Amino acid sequence: MGRAFEKRKSTIFARMDRVGKQFTKIGKDIAIAVKAGGPNPEGNPALRRALQNARAVNMPKERVENAIKKASGQGAASYDIVVYEGYAPHGIALLVEAATDNVTRTVANVRHHFKQHDGNMGTSGSVAFMFQRQGVFRLDPAGIDRDELELDLIDHGLVALEDGETDKGDKVLVVRCGFTDFGAMQTALEARKLAVISTESEYVAQTLTELPDDQADEVMELIAALEGDDDVQNVYSNLA
Repeated sequence: MGRAFEKRKSTIFARMDRVGKQFTKIGKDIAIAVKAGGPNPEGNPALRRALQNARAVNMPKERVENAIKKASGQGAASYDIVVYEGYAPHGIALLVEAATDNVTRTVANVRHHFKQHDGNMGTSGSVAFMFQRQGVFRLDPAGIDRDELELDLIDHGLVALEDGETDKGDKVLVVRCGFTDFGAMQTALEARKLAVISTESEYVAQTLTELPDDQADEVMELIAALEGDDDVQNVYSNLA
């Protein structure tokens, strides 16, 4: 009974940590969007996307409003988006996307995580060529004619239309486009009044590498350490 309780407690705390990380990530996205395009979502597509993603993870309205207000004020933190490259154990390529107000601190932390987990931090361009940056839109599939939507979106840069699911196991329809078509795709989906659950850009590996479970676990330990860093927004890999 004691072990079962501890396991359940560990699961609960892990979920709380994940939710907290999501809120922190979106808070930074809001700050970056407001700094770049102002606090009005009507005229700021990046802020609209951030608010959409905030709703998707049930981020409290008060926290969202505070993030916008804070980013609009004098002396608000200014974040740089930096992408670090490297290899996890067993040759798995990693891209680490960070949003930071102190690049010196962030690069030192990222380098530490790589070293601590038997990885190697690389130079700019060392693994980026293995990935393609894409716009990714997750839609509520209810009422959507998939074949019709696929034909409809080809002219707006559609790369793929896939089935997916949220962290909670809810079904979603995933629309992928080239990053240069991000704005056109967002406009097309908004014009069709489709229920967009979340919107983001992702680096997608062009070729995946399979590993035995024990080796894959070593890679995931490094990815978990990086994702746990406050400055890291996303980690992408070519692990199958």
